[in-house]
Amino acid sequence: MTIALVHDYVTQRGGAERVALSLARAFPGSPLHTTLYRPETTFPEFAELDIRPSRLNRWSVLRNNHRLALPFLAQTVSRMHIDADIVVASSSGWAHGIHTDGRKIVYCHAPARWLYQVDRYAGTDEERSLRRLLVRAASGALGPGLRRWDREAADSADLYIVNSTAVRDAVRRIYDIDAEVVYPPVPLMPSNGPEQPVEDIQHPFLLCVARLLPYKNVDAVIDAIDRLGSIDLVVVGEGPDRERLRARASRSGRTRFASAVSDAELRWLYRNCSGLVAASFEDFGLSPLEAAAFGKPTAALRAGGYLDTVRSDETGVFFAEPTSTDIAEALETMLTHPWQPATIAAHIEAFSEPRFIDRLRAVVRNEQDLARAASEDHREAP
Repeated sequence: MTIALVHDYVTQRGGAERVALSLARAFPGSPLHTTLYRPETTFPEFAELDIRPSRLNRWSVLRNNHRLALPFLAQTVSRMHIDADIVVASSSGWAHGIHTDGRKIVYCHAPARWLYQVDRYAGTDEERSLRRLLVRAASGALGPGLRRWDREAADSADLYIVNSTAVRDAVRRIYDIDAEVVYPPVPLMPSNGPEQPVEDIQHPFLLCVARLLPYKNVDAVIDAIDRLGSIDLVVVGEGPDRERLRARASRSGRTRFASAVSDAELRWLYRNCSGLVAASFEDFGLSPLEAAAFGKPTAALRAGGYLDTVRSDETGVFFAEPTSTDIAEALETMLTHPWQPATIAAHIEAFSEPRFIDRLRAVVRNEQDLARAASEDHREAP
């Protein structure tokens, strides 16, 4: 039976894109359908796949900034039809709406944040007022119709799988769907490739790996580092908040931005950092697991997916609120705690790619059996 994959858009380098690559390895040779594809800004491994973008991809302005495509995505996805027996959709807001005559499995990273977490996604303080205004205006104008579309898209799935207990609870609350939790794999392992030093990094340093968006709370991390005054910070990530955060960091000079690092450079950063700080509202929280693979602890926000991926006093410490005060206190605790790197590294066994692939293949086999049974019933009907 034929299998096809779907991902929202292949234009960035993030955890969801790494999961899409794991799905491609689970089902080799399967085409990957998407709305937009920009090879130069996503992982190079996508170039080896059969990528099939939508008609929106003809417009370079949308490829270069997928957020500008927002008014067109629901209609575009609704017009896409995949001729396959099984469709596996990697979705955080759009791919679950794809049409198919086969059975549809949705691997949900999160219900669309800008529809259901508007304040967090847009930001709330005065420095973010323009972005907040634009996001709230879009949510007010497009939100009611897109929420209806979104729920209909969720109802069209034959099976929902989620990446964390936090997303499982959100899917139940928003869509009234009970979903199985299947943890995504940790892709950035010490054994997966070489390490390449990043120039001009001052030791010791802490690491923050996050897209530069308001709900990632990187500004609070920068301020916490300034409070400590004894260690530097390296921020790995890109996003629309970049210039504001760079201006904020320039006041003390303790933060270095490393936006377009390779996997080899990121491995080196994890290997050489004193620990990770993760202050965002994450639905899964991949970066603490990547740090754990290198035996490094994490100071994380006590919320969302980090509750699945960080073990208090074993692989990291928690802080209650994403404020510079709370973060700085947690970092002081993390930096003085006697961590056991081998214990930290052992934590990631439950998040291996072989385990992820085995479970997804078992799910697909079950859906194939259901599809065959339905086909046989149809042939036998008078």
